[in-house]
Amino acid sequence: MMITDLYNIIIGILILLIGVLIGVAFLTLLERKVLGYIQIRKGPNKMGMMGILQPFCDAIKLFTKEQVYLNYSNYFSFYISPIISFTLSLMIWMMMPYMFNMIVFNLGILFFLCCTSIGVYTMLIAGWSSNSNYSLLGGMRAVAQTISYEVSLSLILMSSIILIMNFNMIKFYEYQFLIWFMFMMLPLSMCFLSSLMAETNRTPFDFAEGESELVSGFNTEYSSGSFALIFLAEYSSILFMSLLFIIIYMGGYDLNLMFYLKLVFLSFFFIWVRGTLPRYRYDKLMYLCWKSYLPVSLNYLMFFMGLKMILIYKMILV
Repeated sequence: MMITDLYNIIIGILILLIGVLIGVAFLTLLERKVLGYIQIRKGPNKMGMMGILQPFCDAIKLFTKEQVYLNYSNYFSFYISPIISFTLSLMIWMMMPYMFNMIVFNLGILFFLCCTSIGVYTMLIAGWSSNSNYSLLGGMRAVAQTISYEVSLSLILMSSIILIMNFNMIKFYEYQFLIWFMFMMLPLSMCFLSSLMAETNRTPFDFAEGESELVSGFNTEYSSGSFALIFLAEYSSILFMSLLFIIIYMGGYDLNLMFYLKLVFLSFFFIWVRGTLPRYRYDKLMYLCWKSYLPVSLNYLMFFMGLKMILIYKMILV
């Protein structure tokens, strides 16, 4: 019985990971098509019907390109960091609350915070080990940005956790049956959404990849398969962050058509923001985190803690 359960879990994980990779492939196609129409052009439309085979052609091209070996790089660290980054981005999906054939994490939120925190090291190591000044600056900026926004992200998450008093992702669905948390705490949900964009290094917070001043940021010296793995890790994180926002603020986890429509809309929102908003100035990015999001999240946290204490006190009296 135990061996059968293990096989079921392994098969469930494989199906999930294959689904994520296919989803990432078509998210890149969606991004290129949407950005094309925003810029009044077609986007990819040659390979297959409406360019539907383009992601697979891009994957073949990237993984068959010649690998560049840098003479002055820290070889092992340089080539292992994209692999670790990609592995971490897939590991986060393990906390997705499947209701069959999967492990359900009782401490799923903590697992998410641990994985995103470790992801910071991969960017720093990738920038440092290539021995390029542009990459090092890109890595340092990415680390400063990610760590700063993780603080506000954790505090915003704490407000939602205090409401349900549980770290399990499935529990959010039970508490949003009548009203979404997004309507209960609208400013906090908007702060959370923009913090997710900063966490995934997306426009208007894409300072890790500032082309105008850093060539390409921490991944300047990467090519071929290594670059593809960094690319896959980023887009996998975008999909997961969209899923996380839906679970916490937009009705929780429920495998129906509406759930998938919400996921597609939020992924589209990430692309829409990229096509319309310019990049922030770096000091304004930091001020936004430490002087705007942090006070808002702390005030909400104190409010919900006080509310919870009052409710507990009243229950004891009754």
